[in-house]
Amino acid sequence: PIIKHIAMVNVCTLYTVKLTHGDFTWTVKRKYKHFQELHRDLYKYKMMLQFLPLGRSEIFLKRLSNQPWNMSEPFFLTCFFQKYLEDYLNGLLENPFCRNYRGMVHTHSHTHTHMKGHTLKFGFIHKRSGGHRIQGLNCIGHHQVCFRWSRRWLVVKDSFLLYMNRDHGVVSFVLLFDPELKVNVGQAYTETKHGICIENFARKLIIKCNSYRQAQWWSSEIHRLSKGNDFLQAHRFDSFTPPRPHTFTKWYVNGSEYFSDLADALEQAKEEIFITDWWLSPEIFLKRPATNNYWRLDEILKRKAEQGVKVCVLLYKEVELALSINSGYTKKTLMNMHANIKVMRHPDHVASVVFLWAHHEKMVAIDQSVAFMGGLDLCFGRWDDNRYRLTDLHTPQTVDGADGAATPLTLKGNTRFWLGKDYNNFYRKDWAQLDCPFQDNIDRNQVPRVPWRDLGAVHHGKAARDLARHFIQRWNFTKIFKNKYKDDFYPCLLPKSHCTAAALPFTIPGSAKASVQVLRSVDRWSSGTCECSIMNAYIHTIETSQHYIYLENQFFISCADKKNVHNTIGDAIVNRILRAHREQKKYRVFVVVPLLPGFEGDITQGGGNAMQAILHFTYRTMNRGEFSILTRLKEQMQDQWTEYISLCGLRTHSTLGRSHVTEPVYVHSKALIADDRCYIIGSANINDRSMLGSRDSELAVLVEDEERVPSFMGGEEYEAGPLTLALRKECFKVLLGADSDPSINVDDPASGQFFTEVWNRTARTNASIYESVFRCLPSDSIRSKVALQQHVPTDGLCHSDPEKAAEVLQAIRGVLVHFPLHFLCEEYLLPSKGCKEGIVPVEVWT
Repeated sequence: PIIKHIAMVNVCTLYTVKLTHGDFTWTVKRKYKHFQELHRDLYKYKMMLQFLPLGRSEIFLKRLSNQPWNMSEPFFLTCFFQKYLEDYLNGLLENPFCRNYRGMVHTHSHTHTHMKGHTLKFGFIHKRSGGHRIQGLNCIGHHQVCFRWSRRWLVVKDSFLLYMNRDHGVVSFVLLFDPELKVNVGQAYTETKHGICIENFARKLIIKCNSYRQAQWWSSEIHRLSKGNDFLQAHRFDSFTPPRPHTFTKWYVNGSEYFSDLADALEQAKEEIFITDWWLSPEIFLKRPATNNYWRLDEILKRKAEQGVKVCVLLYKEVELALSINSGYTKKTLMNMHANIKVMRHPDHVASVVFLWAHHEKMVAIDQSVAFMGGLDLCFGRWDDNRYRLTDLHTPQTVDGADGAATPLTLKGNTRFWLGKDYNNFYRKDWAQLDCPFQDNIDRNQVPRVPWRDLGAVHHGKAARDLARHFIQRWNFTKIFKNKYKDDFYPCLLPKSHCTAAALPFTIPGSAKASVQVLRSVDRWSSGTCECSIMNAYIHTIETSQHYIYLENQFFISCADKKNVHNTIGDAIVNRILRAHREQKKYRVFVVVPLLPGFEGDITQGGGNAMQAILHFTYRTMNRGEFSILTRLKEQMQDQWTEYISLCGLRTHSTLGRSHVTEPVYVHSKALIADDRCYIIGSANINDRSMLGSRDSELAVLVEDEERVPSFMGGEEYEAGPLTLALRKECFKVLLGADSDPSINVDDPASGQFFTEVWNRTARTNASIYESVFRCLPSDSIRSKVALQQHVPTDGLCHSDPEKAAEVLQAIRGVLVHFPLHFLCEEYLLPSKGCKEGIVPVEVWT
């Protein structure tokens, strides 16, 4: 039942009616005359006459209308009339005909979508068109010469407001509350009588009310409902969200368990699935080996859409001449599966004048309660496990509906882990013909695949709500920006209230509680607002670390020169090491990056212009030029820098047919671990594109342990965070081969014995073995292009003495190798102006 309470606001005329129905609560303010009008309107419904409580209410209204209102009357008389009004409304609401009359409770069936929890306010207003702070949407600029007024149903909630066309109930616009929220009443702000100006970072919304009192009331209600909202102020690191304590969270090393848990979570979706990716391949299998299509991504989404779940997908719209990820094929494939699957792509490069930057986030949110994120796109080549296999020669079983081009591809025998395009070596050949997903891209009998190293995470509750809010902001922004998405086919999305976030529909097995803060890099072009909290968090974590940091990233381009590179993460590393050196304290920096950038190119011929451009800025960060980390450290401590920092990559080996083969393990992770107490996982690379905020859009989280467990640090007993400790140990065990060699102890990352005798010795020994067996590149022995041309891979043991090579390779431990700091050190690696890579802006590579 609906329970009402009428509280006197003004002795003369104004009453506040509070209504609750189930989980919903709202208020209506009415003068005494409105009760008379309500009664008169109900008379018009002839079918209701026999049900109306006319006797008592008619007498009451007549008595009340004739009653002279004397402000000097005792308060108990006012309370009596108040109680009489309450009884009258109770009598009406007991009748279904009266209860269904819209004017009775002043609500709408669509008003309560996603709005459980806090009180909300709604009603009719007139809104003025325009006011968007998006390039190209205001044809007359900021003067608003051309606009129109429309009658809309306005709804105010605790973290946003919206308006809709009440006749068909479709939400037309959602304004999210942010630190720029301002509400001003009056003609001076609105250029209209009884107007209200509501501003946030993305829009200046003008609405018009029937009276000045109503305008003041709307203003006070917006302020009241938004008071104390987390999104009205910038938080630590200038993030749009605060840290969320006691949040269930879980980390993942490599894609196998990440994809498996994601598949199970998607199966439990009841209302919504939000997906944003740089690249999405509909045909990837989330659980492997696959024996049928049940765990294929497109089949899962189709199954949930058929169950009524709303699936919203945001894809990066690539420059087709530069990238072959074919987002157009992905959009067409998914949207043809079911009407509940909606896909939008952004940006339109010509309309937005955004050619250089990308949407780089990777995130899946389920019912705004559980959110997966990190470095893993839902696309080909990302699934891997700790074995980092180079080969996959088993013949797969039949997979129903696995179409290549136009004809089904019959697959028999043992199941493969990587079907069709999923098996790839992008150094040999980049992905192509993605509309034929089950046709091999390379000959797996001749070419080994490149293993994929990545980290991800899943978060629940308020942190998941925060991640979903970022998606909603981007989705609604894209809908407004692109004309083709402005119709009702693409819905506006609404954030759920944080007050209900603790009621988790399910939790991912293995999750534990910690403090989680969502971070991001966004700009006006990408989401309508500006933020670079990821870079701020990285720098803060490095500066405040006491014992060590571990960086694992796809790129390592930093050390600001105020010319080509602007992020200061590398500078923070230098300053922190120099401080430790001055204080004569132990401090370790572990850096793991790809041995080669992820571009197609024959490294024996120099690797291609794109590969060389990235190598140029990577070496500029590490050890070449006046701004590099090692150059600046050597100026202060000569060769003692080796006691503080280690620069490494990853490599593995196998046999293909009768031949020994090796490939780098491609590091795609974007993670920072510090002091066994906190870590950052996300999509942001260590470069300007990801960190500055004004370029690529990114997501990350800072997870801080709230509990402590006994451990060791620098040879002494130490209180570590359980989640961070477990993540760091898992990373080190895989890289060092400790899972297969119990003698390798990874308990104390800061001790000299571990840093020198375990980490650096393993990396040095492995690199030396690979050099002798494979003569592989990149190599410290190749310092010029002349030496590169003279390089003969067949000089290695794998060709001259395969049996001896097999014996030597048994000494390999894990996948860690030293990064070859002197590779092509005598060459200038930036592309010449005569090639296409040389004419693009330098910002593309940094």
